Amino acid sequence: FSPQPSQLPDPAIEDQGKDYIRPILNQYAAVCVRCPGYGTRTNTVVLVDSEGRVTFTERNMINADVDQWKTSTYEFKLRV
Repeated sequence: FSPQPSQLPDPAIEDQGKDYIRPILNQYAAVCVRCPGYGTRTNTVVLVDSEGRVTFTERNMINADVDQWKTSTYEFKLRV
């Protein structure tokens, strides 16, 4: 869930963004996007083990403040 640097170089991302200028592409290619008026507000991780146990964890930004986050985790078993 921690912010990470840009995921470039990545040929697929660079090809999709070939019409954009490089600094903008770098900002939007990060795991956590931070740009004026736009950015990541939720991160979600879903883990499922071989026995059907699920862990669902989500982190949500509070009041558009990048320093305030609420993390919720739910665990359950899939019914087959």
